[in-house]
Amino acid sequence: MSALALCGAFAGEGTMAQAPRGPVVLAAASLQESLNAAADTWAAQGHPRPVLSFASSSALARQIENGAPADLFLSADEEWMDHVARAPGGRIKPGTRISLLTNSLALIAPAQSRVRLTIAPGFPLAAALGPNGRLAMGQVASVPAGIYGREALMALRVWPGVAGRVAGADSVRSAMALVSRGEAPLGIVYATDARADKKVRVVGIFPANSHKPITYPLARLSASTNPDAEGFRRFLASAQGKAIFRAYGFGTK
Repeated sequence: MSALALCGAFAGEGTMAQAPRGPVVLAAASLQESLNAAADTWAAQGHPRPVLSFASSSALARQIENGAPADLFLSADEEWMDHVARAPGGRIKPGTRISLLTNSLALIAPAQSRVRLTIAPGFPLAAALGPNGRLAMGQVASVPAGIYGREALMALRVWPGVAGRVAGADSVRSAMALVSRGEAPLGIVYATDARADKKVRVVGIFPANSHKPITYPLARLSASTNPDAEGFRRFLASAQGKAIFRAYGFGTK
């Protein structure tokens, strides 16, 4: 929204300007469907619907570090939450950080692809890409799914064969889009992402011991002022909230 449009929105009818606003939640891109479902359930209980913003955890962490106004951060790995916690002045409210969710790492292909692979040490990933194909995955230096993916490929001793053929994306959903559109023959995403797009199929799941555990920490930010922020954080961590995430394929802690 432009600055002019934003000013116009606040200059609108008084009832609109004074309407309660839900907490602002910065969340990993892989949480789009599940967190929207959780926000809908929370709103159905009589609360203002949370305002959700999705991107790579790395991008969101840097926004928080630079002072972006938000109430909650739900990251796709512990390291970017650590980054926020170490930011000058401390950006996390003490006692609010929890490890909420778990996930798996999947190798995907376009739905119509006939490629078959068994993920194991030394498996022929480079050959499966074909002569010109690239492997879609998150940026391996910053995007959590890319970091996990590179770690898994290194553990399975296939990284050297594909390191120069990676199509690095700014988020896990951007990586999946490359496969979904047929622009990449294979990609690495979370298993939950693959469930969200009918144009891709899972070729295989990476062994859990090939990469560090995939965990999603949740915390309230120290700059938070929204009166509903703590309630929504507790709701996400409740049995009801966790059941929503499990319905979308996540594990819960």
